[in-house]
Amino acid sequence: MSPATGPVRWPGAQPFPQAAAVQLGKAEQRATLERVTHQIRAKRAAVVAERDDWEDLRRAGERIKDRTLRHLDSYLEQAEQALVRAGAIVHWAADAAQANHIVHRLVRDTGQREVVKVKSMVTAEIGLNEYLADRGITAIETDLAELIVQLGDDLPSHIVVPAIHRNRREIRDLLAERMPGTPADLGDSPAELAAQARRHLRETFLRARVAVSGANFVVAETGTLVVVESEGNGRMCLTLPERLITVVGIEKVVPTFADLEVFLQLLPRSSTGERMNPYTSLWTGVKPGDGPQQVHVVFLDNGRTRALADPVGRQALRCIRCSACLNVCPVYERTGGHAYGSVYPGPIGAILTPQLRGLGDRVDRSLPYASSLCGACFEVCPVRIDIPRVLIHLRAKVVDHERSHGSNLVERTAFRAATAGLGNRALYQVGLRVGLPLAHVVAGQDGVRDLPSVGGRWTQSRDVPQPPRQSFRAWWAEQTRGERGSGGEGLS
Repeated sequence: MSPATGPVRWPGAQPFPQAAAVQLGKAEQRATLERVTHQIRAKRAAVVAERDDWEDLRRAGERIKDRTLRHLDSYLEQAEQALVRAGAIVHWAADAAQANHIVHRLVRDTGQREVVKVKSMVTAEIGLNEYLADRGITAIETDLAELIVQLGDDLPSHIVVPAIHRNRREIRDLLAERMPGTPADLGDSPAELAAQARRHLRETFLRARVAVSGANFVVAETGTLVVVESEGNGRMCLTLPERLITVVGIEKVVPTFADLEVFLQLLPRSSTGERMNPYTSLWTGVKPGDGPQQVHVVFLDNGRTRALADPVGRQALRCIRCSACLNVCPVYERTGGHAYGSVYPGPIGAILTPQLRGLGDRVDRSLPYASSLCGACFEVCPVRIDIPRVLIHLRAKVVDHERSHGSNLVERTAFRAATAGLGNRALYQVGLRVGLPLAHVVAGQDGVRDLPSVGGRWTQSRDVPQPPRQSFRAWWAEQTRGERGSGGEGLS
């Protein structure tokens, strides 16, 4: 496996604590995030409450995904055979570099300098748009939120609503500045913004000869690919162009159409709070005279087999990209997606990105700590990914990695000193006699609010209370001394 696997690194990405500190300073963004995530959360809760069998559906989704992952090699071969029988051409990519090279070659061979794109997490993961742009090919996002991100030279901040960090006024100003043909008096209502984007994209759809998509699911028994969406732009991309190139992660396979039924009930309720997706597009290879006449499917690994090899961490590959965990996460709600330095933000990003990329970078090692471990993410996950358990598992891996690489010397020295002091009674008592008076001098009347140096990491988010005037042992000795002196039996 090439070391350059996993999601592409965002320019200037910082470890989560530093990145989060920057995002926390954006008050208007925090207000927008809180409002929108709470709206989606409430819609989800309402439609989930309609289903008496919701927990049965979650467990069914969990079992299907786990069975598929256990036999992933067989299901991938079955999917390839079905796709080829249906007239599609299958390609395999070990990492982002191979996938980008394959897609570029397929576009270049058509002579086109422009492609239309369906909203796709996996193509953002591999940095496809930037790769094509460097080679003179323009990739046009057709999902409204992705188009907003693209026009603003921005980065996505949410799995389902990538422009969630922008409010309507900002979007209106962006369209007026960057989108040709936008009227000066364009309002900022969602209907007006969507109508303007529709007018802008209609000509693009009609002239497009090549489209690039991802896929929410791949049905192994038939070779059917599935895309769910809310706007209809995906349907246009999947039917009008002559050549369709679909990039899909190897974990997106489901064995049968019966299995697909489960996920088409779980996904819309969990992602947008809808009973079903407005547009569900399914295509199986090539049908003469109907839709794209050349269909290419690129199966992407890019760190997924590394995650699959971890008995605890592999459950992250169950993810169906619904974003329910983001919408309930108190950390994401305050920091937004940019703090995670990856196309996969929020709780799922905190466990998926480090597994896809490895722990060689400080940014990736910081992500398992980007959580309060409240467990809300597990409660809403439609496929029951135990995100808190995986976070703790990955934290242990981070500690092992840093120990083996000689990192965190100050922390390790402090713990060794604490082990020595707490494990030796004489040293412990000396520490109490010296430490308590000194702690009172440092703490003052209100405790410690701002420790220096490394200790400042603690007091950034909590206070150190004023220490007690005496230790428990000293207090206990005073109590028992009085009882012994009065001839009592004392306390045992």
